[in-house]
Amino acid sequence: MFNNSILVSQRMADYLWEKQQVTLNNIANVSTPGYKAQYVTFQDELKNKLASYNQESASKIRNQIDQTFIKVHTKEDESSRLDGNNVNMDVEQVELASSYIQYQMTINNINSEFDRIRSALK
Repeated sequence: MFNNSILVSQRMADYLWEKQQVTLNNIANVSTPGYKAQYVTFQDELKNKLASYNQESASKIRNQIDQTFIKVHTKEDESSRLDGNNVNMDVEQVELASSYIQYQMTINNINSEFDRIRSALK
């Protein structure tokens, strides 16, 4: 019933939700000595998996989307702070605002897809 665009949008919404949670965790730990900021990846892995499937069937593409996972990584770069914490509040606040806007757009996209399906069924 669902086409691949809805599946991709759903996976993007999951990714953006996780990104917001990781960013909020970084912000909450800005004063924790030795804390290393984390970040989330998904888009590049999905892009790489789908690059080789441009002429494949919808079901094979769907499988590639389903097999793309959200990964949380730790930033191991050096800290300019004496306590070893490498959270940059400016970066985290921009990431939070950006992921919130992208999340809202993704949800709107999903709703639009369902509206199109409802219209087609009428």
